[in-house]
Amino acid sequence: MQFYKIFWLGMFCLFLLNGCAFFNSEKDVVTLSPLPEVKNQFTLNPLWSTSVGRGIGKYYSHLRPVGNDTSLFVADRNGWVKSLKLDTGKVIWQTNLSQKTGFISTKNDSAMLSGGLAVDSDLVYVGSEHAILFALNVSDGRVVWKTQVAGEVLSRPIISSDLILIHTGNGIIQAINKINGSIDWTLNLDIPTLSLRGESAPAISSGTAVFGGDNGRVSAVTMDQGQLIWQQVISEVRGSTEIERLNDVDMRPLIVNGIVYAAAYNGNFVALQLNSGEILWKRNLGSVNDFAIHAGYIYLVDQNDRLLALKSDTGIPVWKQSDLLHRSLTAPLIYNGYLVVGDSEGYLHWLNTEDGRFVTQQKVNRSGFLSAPIEISGRLIIQARDGTVYSFVQK
Repeated sequence: MQFYKIFWLGMFCLFLLNGCAFFNSEKDVVTLSPLPEVKNQFTLNPLWSTSVGRGIGKYYSHLRPVGNDTSLFVADRNGWVKSLKLDTGKVIWQTNLSQKTGFISTKNDSAMLSGGLAVDSDLVYVGSEHAILFALNVSDGRVVWKTQVAGEVLSRPIISSDLILIHTGNGIIQAINKINGSIDWTLNLDIPTLSLRGESAPAISSGTAVFGGDNGRVSAVTMDQGQLIWQQVISEVRGSTEIERLNDVDMRPLIVNGIVYAAAYNGNFVALQLNSGEILWKRNLGSVNDFAIHAGYIYLVDQNDRLLALKSDTGIPVWKQSDLLHRSLTAPLIYNGYLVVGDSEGYLHWLNTEDGRFVTQQKVNRSGFLSAPIEISGRLIIQARDGTVYSFVQK
């Protein structure tokens, strides 16, 4: 019973953080920013669109498409996983995992897929709020194995050599054997009573896995045995309200040239030494979204939906774009030299990476976006909340 109290309190706080408006007092109202007026410099050429089930609806399920040179893999929360032809969007195969969880008693029940997708040459991986990790054959969608894990799989699985790393909703990191789904090792980290809905997917480099925690720390562990190498606090609890005291590190760290970049909600954006966790620089910027690094610059969306560019060697801000405040932006993508983000009203916004000026905006879907766009073979792919998947190229 205590778990459910914490869960619904967390969902309530998440609604406050990501909703269109919330109230601190009668005079303190934060609302969705109106759309900026943009003179479009180019248009998007839609190649195709298709639907995958019912999407995620209003749930916080980061189901993001993945693909290879010929195929795209997509999923909805209820349990549909599909393989699509990358060029046309036509269905190659489809599998309904709601029939394979062991929890289903009626046809209206959901597999509650929430963590994924990830793909390698042989298998497609997706996790669920039922604490199951599935591995599907890339050729026909057949379930090769499924494993009961330590908790809800809220972040996407990360593939490394013969292991799949997952970070469950109760703060546990597990390494799963890619061949048979057995659990190689488990690392249990402490989590606070109240935290944001979501977990940091691990980043991997030189035999080390680095991930954020709900306790404001970034941790590094050995890939082979899951032994802790170092921990670094990048956000300390402060403030008088529960929301002000949230300090989760929910985004996936990035590792570039032996340097770890990470950010915490209500905390700092930092650069750390991979081998020691030593802080090289830090800036007072909070975020829960993944970010992008390109050509010596970091591009991120902060907790108020400001878009920023920082120099990666110093963390010094280069520009800031504040015209999309509280529009619940997706994580950014660098595509054809532009910065691209989606928002909760279903718009795609394109910005100049040098100065943050708007270049193009386009309404794509009424249900809005939660997960970031991706690029595959020169195509921009994005999945809307209602399950519609779009493929674009820039005209």
